[in-house]
Amino acid sequence: MILSASRRTDLPDHYSDWFYERIKEGSLCVRNPFRPDQISKIDLSPEIVDCIVFWSKNPENMLPRLSELDAYKYYFQFTLTGYGRDIEPGIPHKRKHMLSVFRTLSDKIGPDRMIWRYDPILFNETYTLPYHQKAFQEIARGLEGYTHKVTISFVDLYTKTKSRMGPLKILSPSQEMILCLASHMSETAAAHQMEIVSCAEQIDLQEAGIKHGSCIDKRLLEKITGSRLNGRKDKNQRQGCGCLESIDIGAYNTCPNNCRYCYANVSDVYEQSIRKSYDIHSPMLCSPLTEHDRITEKHLRSLKIDQLSLF
Repeated sequence: MILSASRRTDLPDHYSDWFYERIKEGSLCVRNPFRPDQISKIDLSPEIVDCIVFWSKNPENMLPRLSELDAYKYYFQFTLTGYGRDIEPGIPHKRKHMLSVFRTLSDKIGPDRMIWRYDPILFNETYTLPYHQKAFQEIARGLEGYTHKVTISFVDLYTKTKSRMGPLKILSPSQEMILCLASHMSETAAAHQMEIVSCAEQIDLQEAGIKHGSCIDKRLLEKITGSRLNGRKDKNQRQGCGCLESIDIGAYNTCPNNCRYCYANVSDVYEQSIRKSYDIHSPMLCSPLTEHDRITEKHLRSLKIDQLSLF
C-alpha cells in the first residue's frame, strides 16, 4: 500500500502531530469525501505501508520527529514557487525561510527523496513569463544538490476556485508562451543537475525537453523500497495523471494555507469551521465520529513482489 499524505490538505504543515499519533496507534480512519457516512479504517503497519508520499508547501513541523518514521520508507513532494502572499497567503517568505527548510529536510533524508514542485504555473500582470523565468532560476540555483527532480504543471481553473481567483485576473497563456517558459525551465533544470517532468498536463512539452511524469512514481517508489511493486494506475485521479494507486489519508476543506488556486477548499470560512473539530487524539482528521457512521476495516496489502537485485 502507498499512503498519500496528502493531496487534500497540507498535512505535514498543519497536522503532523496528529499523524505521528496515528503512527504510534498503528491505524487511522478516513471519511469518504463522496459518501460521508462511509469510513475506512487503515492499518499503518510498516509491513503493509510500502511507502508514504508527503505533499507540502512547508513541512518544517515534521522535522523534529522524523526519527519516529524510521520503520517506514517515504519521500516528500515539496512545493516551492515564486508566488507572494497574494497567491499563497499562508506560506512564509520563500527566499528568507522556505529555501532553508527544503535544504534542511534534504540534509536529513537525502536529495533522492526530495521532489521539488513548481506548480501550478499561472500568469497575470504580476506573474509574467519573465517573472517565472527569473523565479524558477533563482530557486533552482538555491536547491542545486538538494534535489534531483522538479515537477511543473500549469494551473487548471476549477469551478470551485474561479471566485477565489477572480481578483487575480488570470491570463490564458498561448501555446507559444507555455513552450517558451517550458524550454527555459528545462535548460535551467539541466544546468542545476535536475530532471524535469510535467504533472497531468494535456499539452505535450517534449519538444521543450520535458516528459510527462508521475508524482506517485512507480520507478521512484521501487528505488526507495528496493522492491518491484505490483500496483495499478490510480483511477481516481485526472485522466492525464500517471500516478500509482494510493490511499489518501487527508480531508478536504482543512488546509489553512488558503492558496488562491487550491481546489481542496470550498471557502476560507468553511475551512475554519471544519478545523474546529481537529483533535490530535482522534482517529480521523478534523471529523468526529457519529452514530450514523459505518466503519469498515480495509483489507490492504503490500504491493511488493520481491526484492530488487543490486547487480
